[in-house]
Formats: sequence, C-alpha cells, structure tokens
Amino acid sequence: MRTSKLWLAPALLAAVLPAACQQRGPAPPHLEEIHAAVRRTMARAKIPGLTVAVARQGMVWSQGYGQADVENSVPATPRTVYRLGSISKPITAVAALQLAERRQLDLDAPVQNYVPSFPAKPWPITSRQLLGHLGGIRHYKSLEEVNSTRHYDDLLAPLEIFQNDPLVAEPGTKFSYTTYGYVLLGAVVERAAGVRFLDYLRENIFEPAGMKNIQADSVHAIIPHRARGYRLTRAGVLENCDLADTSNKIPGGGLSSTAMDLVRFALALKEGKLLKAATLEAMFSPQRLKDGSLTQYGLGWNLLEAGGIEHVLHGGGQQGVSTMLLMERRRPLVVAVMANLEGAPVGDLAMEILDLLRR
Repeated sequence: MRTSKLWLAPALLAAVLPAACQQRGPAPPHLEEIHAAVRRTMARAKIPGLTVAVARQGMVWSQGYGQADVENSVPATPRTVYRLGSISKPITAVAALQLAERRQLDLDAPVQNYVPSFPAKPWPITSRQLLGHLGGIRHYKSLEEVNSTRHYDDLLAPLEIFQNDPLVAEPGTKFSYTTYGYVLLGAVVERAAGVRFLDYLRENIFEPAGMKNIQADSVHAIIPHRARGYRLTRAGVLENCDLADTSNKIPGGGLSSTAMDLVRFALALKEGKLLKAATLEAMFSPQRLKDGSLTQYGLGWNLLEAGGIEHVLHGGGQQGVSTMLLMERRRPLVVAVMANLEGAPVGDLAMEILDLLRR
C-alpha cells in the first residue's frame, strides 16, 4: 500500500491493521473475537486509532489498533496516551474519599469551609453532593467554554467561569451532570490536602495503583506517545479536532493517560489499595435525592445493571477523544477503551468485550 493511499483511507487502514506486534501482556480468551469486535467498530465508526486494555482473573492485557497519528502514520499501541475526558472524575472522587477516610475532609460540610472564596448560594453545597452531581452547579453553557484555549495555572482561577452563576437546582434535589462541579471539588481536595492537587494524586493514587503514564493533559508539556485527536465532518471526512486547553477542568476532564493505566486504577480500587471496603461500597452505590428517589450515579461513577449484572463505569468525550472504563462491580473484570475520535461508540465496544471476557 502506497503512502498516498494512507491519506485517502485512514479509517480503512485502522480497521484492517491489528497491530499484533503492539500487544502487551498474556492474551485473553476469545482474542480473535475481540479483534473482530474492534475492527467492526472501527470500520463502522471510521475510528483512526484505538487502544483496548482488559483485566480478567489476574491477567492484564492491552493492544493498539490503527493509527494514533494519521498525518505521520504512527500506530496506536498499548503505550499510546489519550485524553481521559470525564474519566478524570472518578480519580478526583477517590482523592476526596481518601481525605474523608483520613478525616481531612468533611464531605457534608459546606464547600466554603475549604474554598472560602467560592460565593455563598441560597443553599449550602457539600462535597458529597458534588461527588454525585447533586450540587446544582451548572455544566457548559456555550461552545466557547467547551473549546476554551485559555491556560490556567491553578485550580482556583477556573472557578471564575461559573462561580457567580445561579444554581440549576437546590442541592440534593436533582441529578445534573457537571464538569464544573468537579472543578470545584478539585479545589476542595487541594485545600483539604494542603498540597497541590496533582501532587496529591501522584502520591496517593497514581503511585499506589502503578499508573505510570498519567498526568495533566498539558498543551505545553512533551508527552511521549500522545495521540492526535480527530473528528468527522457531516460528510464523514476525517479531520483534526478543535484546539482546546483543558487546564480549566483538570479535576473533571483534564488528565491524560493510557488504557492500561485505567485498568490498573480500577484494579487498585477493587484490591483495596486506594480505599477501604466500606468506602468503596458507598462509592459504587446510587445516591438518594431529597424526595427519596435514587440516581444512577454513585460517588464519581455511573451505575448500570444489565442482564442481572451490576456494572460500574465512566466515559469521557472531548476534543479528539472518546473513552470508556467499564467493570463488573462484584468480579475483577475490567475493560478500558480509548479512541482518538470524537463521538466514537467506545461504550458499546467495551460492553461487547466484557461480555466476551465473561465466557
């Protein structure tokens, strides 16, 4: 195949390249069926590059498919680094819950106890409510906010984006998904811990979990093996994604890493390396609204029951990436899928792979 053909059909190339030489770890059962599922999804959705990582009964495996960088013909591998998007949220949630276990953070105290500069609202907002998206903080309100290219050097400055806006609901009365709520939670974590947010994550989460490639998704840093991000036009043509500086939302969507690191994070949770068993059970349980109804979200995780099996998961989607971290609640089965295309159906693919691992 000539180089010119690569430019004409990157999605086709991604679909047919298994990148078998880029495998890491012992192969899982039903490997050929996993390959087939990945190729079907990539071909159907025109995904240029994708990395899968799985864990099953002590086995951890990862493989890249297609291209991490179409313009330079760089293959996707287990070492490819993608933006996490909103999978940053459960990591921030673990940090908050660790501090609560250590009695450094009162989850039911007003956030102003830790971030006094945050304006008072008609009702108090607590860290527990922020963890479950029940704090009434708004989400993005414009494309300009989504595509922000302003760089922030700390966690307090981004609060200015939303801190003076009215709440979307009385805290505790409505589930309202919000990245900005986690931006505020990150500031709470930093103040409660008494160290910079990323330094806390590194020492208390990344290192204990063996996450070797995770960091802030800095537009300035040289990040080895970082994937380029893409989107499809309405006509289905692949193009580079919009520019974005995610320093405005590090705790809620501003980290980057590998699929293998996401699996290591999930396993560290399940193995009790990051949280006590009782805390983990609370994290994986639905939150209750003031009217008594339950949400489908725990403390930093989406909750899903399918086929009588409880699943814990979180996805992410932002400029140039689609990500999913999926696991069974009661068994050590974990799947991470990361693609360098906006709007890719990585959740469906992750569930298909998890179903194969159950056999």
